[in-house]
Amino acid sequence: MIKIGILGDIGSGKSFVAKKFGYPVFNADKEVSDIYRNDKSCYKKIKKKLPKFIKSKTLKKNELGNAIKDNKKNLRKISDIVHPIVRKRMHYFFKKNLKKKMVVLDIPLLVENKLYDKNFYLIFVQSNKDEINKRIKKRPFYNKKIINSLRKSQRSLAYKKKISNYVIKNDFKLLSLKKNIKIIKRKILDERNSS
Repeated sequence: MIKIGILGDIGSGKSFVAKKFGYPVFNADKEVSDIYRNDKSCYKKIKKKLPKFIKSKTLKKNELGNAIKDNKKNLRKISDIVHPIVRKRMHYFFKKNLKKKMVVLDIPLLVENKLYDKNFYLIFVQSNKDEINKRIKKRPFYNKKIINSLRKSQRSLAYKKKISNYVIKNDFKLLSLKKNIKIIKRKILDERNSS
């Protein structure tokens, strides 16, 4: 099984690129949303760590966002609880897709949490900063302070680009993006088949 890790800035189009590969995608953001909605154990642990912020019966992004805005260290508290659950789900995803030719990982903290190894193909999604910021502002619960906190918790984009096997320029135009993905997918499959 070929493992593809998608890297890039918040709002650069990583999830869109991941889907366009046409293989199973592990989307960490979707997994986290599901955990927030349905994992009672996670809820209890976070409520215990951040009782002043958690008021609802399930974890809400705006409440967690308020905790992070109040104190950046709360991001670490949340991550320490949520990341092991995401990691467990990722391992299940690998088992479930063992017979697939390729899987794609859309995990914002793939590099920071060392969830990849030398057998991964890393693809950096490069996008125009102004376009990224325009897109992020349209998101529900957009908060510049939280976005900046999240960015600061990540390795630099220059580092992620440097360690990547390929760079996809995302101009947010479907046709050129699909073409670039197809070229890279073919190169990866050819390289893997020749080794």
